[in-house]
Amino acid sequence: MPLVIDPQPLNPSQPATQHIYLNGSLDTDTAASFEEFLGEVLPEVATLILHLEKLSFISSAGLRVFAKARKMMKGRSGTVCFVSLSPQVQRVFEIVKAVPIHEVFQNEAELDAYLADMQKDIDAD
Repeated sequence: MPLVIDPQPLNPSQPATQHIYLNGSLDTDTAASFEEFLGEVLPEVATLILHLEKLSFISSAGLRVFAKARKMMKGRSGTVCFVSLSPQVQRVFEIVKAVPIHEVFQNEAELDAYLADMQKDIDAD
């Protein structure tokens, strides 16, 4: 199954936040194109939000792309968040402990609450 990468237009109120919806399979056949896409997007954003409710399959190649994105973002104090994982992807994340639990959110409301708290911490400094 192919992978559809659907980046949403940047929101003027959050210009450093990129929402990307993935639909299909992130595997050996599709990981390289997704990694290339991220290479173009990541330098422009501070927060990357990956919506995975329609990601039906992820292989080790897909997990490596996520790990590289997290490493790149962390290296410049950025954040990667994973939202609305499909049951299959959630199971893989649980088994391989692919990402820290504080980067995985059940839905956008939960993510928004986390991001609001994170920004309050920055404003307090």
